[in-house]
Amino acid sequence: MRKLRLGIDVGGTFTDVVAIDAQTRTLTASVKVPTTHDAPEGVAAGIAQGIRALFERSDLSDARVVFIAHSTTQATNALLEGDVATTGVLGLTGMLGAIPRAQMRFPQLELAPGVPFACRFAFARENDPAAIAGALETLLNAGVNSVAVSAPFGVDRPDKEDDAADAARSRGALATSGHDVSSMYGLRARTRTAALNAAILPKMVSTAQMTQSSVQAAAIQAPLMIMRSDGGVMDVREMERRPILTLLSGPAAGVAGALLHENVTDGIFIEVGGTSSDCSAIRAGMPQMRPARVGGHRTMLRTLDVRTLAIAGGSMPRIAAGGLIDVGPRSAHIAGCSYAAFTDRDELRGANVQTVQPTPHDPADYAILVCPNGRRVSVTPTCAANMLGTIPEGAFAQGDAVAARRAFEVLATHLNADADVLAKQLLDMAARKVVDAIDELVADYALDRETLVVVGGGGGAAAIVPAAATASGLEFRIARNAEVISPVGVALALVRESVERTIVNPTPDDILRLRRQAQDAVIAAGAAPENVQVAIEIDSQRNIVRAIASGAAEISETSAQTEQTPEQLLASAARLMRCDPAAVRETAGTGLLTVFECEKEKRRDLRVLDRTGVGRLSLRDAAVRSTTAGNALADLADTIEKETSFGDVGRALPEIYVVHGARIADFSGLASADQAQALAQEELSGRDPADPVVFLTSRRMA
Repeated sequence: MRKLRLGIDVGGTFTDVVAIDAQTRTLTASVKVPTTHDAPEGVAAGIAQGIRALFERSDLSDARVVFIAHSTTQATNALLEGDVATTGVLGLTGMLGAIPRAQMRFPQLELAPGVPFACRFAFARENDPAAIAGALETLLNAGVNSVAVSAPFGVDRPDKEDDAADAARSRGALATSGHDVSSMYGLRARTRTAALNAAILPKMVSTAQMTQSSVQAAAIQAPLMIMRSDGGVMDVREMERRPILTLLSGPAAGVAGALLHENVTDGIFIEVGGTSSDCSAIRAGMPQMRPARVGGHRTMLRTLDVRTLAIAGGSMPRIAAGGLIDVGPRSAHIAGCSYAAFTDRDELRGANVQTVQPTPHDPADYAILVCPNGRRVSVTPTCAANMLGTIPEGAFAQGDAVAARRAFEVLATHLNADADVLAKQLLDMAARKVVDAIDELVADYALDRETLVVVGGGGGAAAIVPAAATASGLEFRIARNAEVISPVGVALALVRESVERTIVNPTPDDILRLRRQAQDAVIAAGAAPENVQVAIEIDSQRNIVRAIASGAAEISETSAQTEQTPEQLLASAARLMRCDPAAVRETAGTGLLTVFECEKEKRRDLRVLDRTGVGRLSLRDAAVRSTTAGNALADLADTIEKETSFGDVGRALPEIYVVHGARIADFSGLASADQAQALAQEELSGRDPADPVVFLTSRRMA
C-alpha cells in the first residue's frame, strides 16, 4: 500500500491540498478548492472538501495517509482584522508589588491601522488563591473570555502561572501563560506576547477542533499537524496552547518547500501570488529569522524574515497622460478583472481603455480594458511576460501570448506608445521592486552573489522571477510544482521546537540542559527521537542562548530517493559550487555524508552532500579534519586551538560543524571551547570509537 503525506495550504482565496509519495517525495496529486471563510465550520469546511476532492479525483484508493499538516493565515488575519477575543491579563505579583504591575500593564495596541486591541487587567499576589479567584472574577465580570497569566520569573517558576491558568479554565475561560509563549526574560514583552496569544485562542482552538474532526471523518488516522512560523510543524495540542506560533505560517510553508522540495542551500526564495510576493533568504540551508512585531510592538516570537511586496503576477498598471506611471499595488481580481493572457483573444476586439479606482482608498488611475461584451480585463506582469516570451514552457503562468499582445496594443494605442515597449516597461517596473528586496536580503545576511540562486514559487513565479533575477545578475530557477510549493512544503515539513533562555556566561552544563529541553520538546511535539537534530545559538551581547531542535515526524517514512554513484555525487557537487568537475575533489566523508571542495581564484568552496546528491551544508575557506569518534574530543580541542582567532577585542572561536553518520551538528554559535567539548561529547555518545567523524571549522574575526 502506498503511503502518502498530505499538505494543505489555507490561503485567503483558495485552499490547496497535495499528496506527496512518502517514499519518493514526489507530487502524486493536487486539488484547489475555495477557502470557506463564511461556512459555519470556518476554513475547516474547505479543508474537508479539499481532502475529499483529492481522493475522489485521484487514484489514491490504495493509499494510506501517514502524515497530514496544514498552514494557515488565520492567526495573522485575526490580528490584522481585529477578530480577537475579549482578553484579560492576570498579573501575579510577589514581594516587589508595584514594580511588576507597571511592567505587566501595557497601553492599547494597534494591531493594524484602525484596529485597536485593549486588555483588561487584574492583579493578585501569587501565593494568595483567594486573591487570584477575586482577580479572575473581576476579569470575567468585565466580559473577558480568554485570560493571559503572567508573573515575574514565570520562566523559572512556571507552576504559579500554570495554577492560575488552570483556575481560569475551571471558570470556563480559555487561558495561556507567559512561559507558554516564551522562556525568555523580559516581563513586559512576554506579557504582551501572552496577551496576543490569548486574544486568538478561542478562534484558533475552535478551528483546530473542527479541522481535527474533519480529518478524522475522512478516516485519516495520522495526527493533524499545523505549520509554525519558523517553517516547522507542531501537533494540534501544541497549537491549542500556543496559536501565536502560527503567525506567518503561510509564507513559512513556501520556504519549507524551497528547503525540502528544492533543496536550496544558499538562495533567495520568492513566492509570487496574484497580489503580493514574499521574499525570504536561505543561508547554509537555514531560513533566516527575526523577532516578530505586532502593531509596531516587539514580541517574544521569532518568525521567518519575510519581505512582503505589493507586486505580483496580477498587479495592475497605473497610467497618466504621459504613459505608464506605476504597476500595483492593486491586483486584477480586486478590480473584478481577468488577466488578458487568460482571456479569449476574440473578446478583446473593440475593447476600450478606462481608468478605475479599485478600492475607495485608491487613486482613479488604474487602467483596465472593457470588452464589447462588458468583460473587464487587465494587462499584468503575467500578460507582459507571456507577450515577451519570457515565461518558461509549461509554467503555470503560461497563457495566450496573442491575447496578451492584443490587449497591450489596445492600451498602447490609448497612450500613443509602442506595445512591445509598454510591455517591457511594465515588466521592468514590477521586477525592479523585487530586485530591491533581493539586494536588501543579500546585504542583510552577507549572501554570496556568486553562489546565490533565486528560486521562484507560487503561480506567478514564472512571470516575475526570471525578470527580477536577470536584472539582479543572479541565477534563477522556477521550483518544481511551483504553483503548489506551499502545500508541498507543508507535506514535507519537519517538527520543530525552539527553547530560549537568558543566561549570562552560560556554562557547558547550561548548554547541555537547554539542548536536552529542546530535544524533549520536539519529541513531545511528534518528532521521532532518532531523527532529532539540535542547533545551538548564543547571542553574547544580549545573553540569549537558543536551542533549535527539528526532526521528522514519528510516523513519517524515510525517503527512498535514488542514491548517486561517486561520479554522480561529484558532478552534483560541481553543479552546486558552479565549478568545473575537474576542479572538484572529495575531501572527507562519513559513509552517509561526503565533503567536496573546489579551489577558485580567491577562495576555496566546500559542500557537504548526502548520498542522494542533496547539498546539506555550504562553507567557504573552511578547515577540514577527519578523525574517529574515539579520538574526536582530543582532536576537537586541538582543532579549536588552531582555528581560533585573536584580535583587539579578544578571542573568537571558529564556526564549528561536527559531521558524523548522516548528521551535521551545528556548533557555530558557541562562545567557548568548553561548550563545544560538552556538546560534542553528548552528540557522539553511543557511537563506535572507530566511526568516522569530520570537523569543519571556519575562522571568525575577533
